[in-house]
Parts: sequence; structure tokens; C-alpha cells
Amino acid sequence: MGRTFALILALQSFAAGAAEINVVSSGGIRPPLDELAPQFERASGHKVALKFVVGARVKQEVEAGAFDVVIAPTNTFEDLIKAGKVVAATRIDVARAGVGVAVRAGAPKPDLASVDAFKRTLLGAKSVAYNREGTAGAYFVQLLERLQITPEMQPKLKPTTGTDPARSSLALVAKGEAEIAVAAIATLFAPGVDFAGPVPSALQSYTQFTAGVGSGAKEPQAASAWIKYITAPAAAVAYRAKGMDPVVHRH
Repeated sequence: MGRTFALILALQSFAAGAAEINVVSSGGIRPPLDELAPQFERASGHKVALKFVVGARVKQEVEAGAFDVVIAPTNTFEDLIKAGKVVAATRIDVARAGVGVAVRAGAPKPDLASVDAFKRTLLGAKSVAYNREGTAGAYFVQLLERLQITPEMQPKLKPTTGTDPARSSLALVAKGEAEIAVAAIATLFAPGVDFAGPVPSALQSYTQFTAGVGSGAKEPQAASAWIKYITAPAAAVAYRAKGMDPVVHRH
């Protein structure tokens, strides 16, 4: 509680010069950031403008427009540092997310307890939705190859694109247009669907998300305050609630 209060006081020191912080972020970490942004705004007086894109488009988005903060999968983030788009000294890991499965709300949850069980679940499903542009989606396509079931699964796949919740793989499941969805775990806590569980540990793939201040940031101080907020111990609850593993920092 003391740490949280101290953090709020520190943030309020910026409030006299309230700023709008433009954040470009990978969609895989959207749910906890959507929760943390209004908390930060109330505490700091700043405004957070969040723009979410699929992981593969983060580079394009950063190159196309002005931003103060970028949050992206670590491998993409390193490329942005090399390109001079992000201040290397501000680089900080935020959280990591595995891949999981969702079903329509109220539907029986499939067996995901082992590799064989997961394989049977996929083969037994009438349809499987995934985001073809996302990091988790790319992993899922590779996973089908690894399990040697790509030909059998091809007619059942329902790929989606973009980060619009209304057109997402989860929306297809919620509407009954797909039986299950495979996506980043953090995104699976959504209206109309139930989180069925993670992909078996032997097959699991984790995406680490990293944040930093843009080299051309218009609001570098406010941007730094936002990054400190989302990586502080008090923020860890938001990540864990969405199935993510936070990287806790003592600022």
C-alpha cells in the first residue's frame, strides 16, 4: 500500500503539465493495459491514447506515425532500438504471455491436459479460430505442422486479422461461428467466451513484451511515468488477472 501511495505522489508531480501520451502497443497485452490506463490517468492527470495493432504491424505503425511509448514483443522491440526508433536506455520488460484456448461461454471445456489430449481436441473440433497476423497465430500455424495435423485441420480453420474485438477470433466463438479459439492468454478473458486453459506446457510458447520511450517522443517525461506505472509492483495484479506473468520492477 505504501509503495502504491508513493507511486501516486510521484505521478501527481507531473500533473501540473498534463500531457497526452501516444502509445503504440501489440494487441497481445491489451486487456491489462486497458485496465491500467484509466488508473494512471486518475493518478497522474495525464491522458493515455492507446493504439493496439497485431505484433507483425508494430514496426509499420512506429515508422508511420509519431508516438511516445511503444510496447511490443521483445524481438520486435530490439529491431526498433537498432533502427533508432526507441531510446535504448528506457527499455524495460513488462510481462510475458503464453497461448491458450477459449470456448463459447457455458460450453464444455475441452481436454488440454497433455499433448495427445490437445491434439485430439483440435482434431475433434468443428472449427478453430485464430488471428493469422498475431504472434500467437503464427505460433499456432507452426504448431499444427509440429503436430503433423495441418492437412486435417485446414478445412476447419477460421483465420481473422487485425485487433478489432468485434471481428476477432473470440467474437467468432462468442457468436457460435467457431467452436474454439487459440490466442494469447491475456486476450481470452472476454465477453461471450470462457477461458478453457493454456496450451500444454510441452508445446507452450511465451511472448515477452517490452516497453520504451520513442526517440522522437513529444512527452518523454509523461511517457516515462506511464512506463513506470505499468511496470511497478502494484500493476502486477492486472497482468496476473489476465493470465500473464508480470516482470516486477522496484523503481
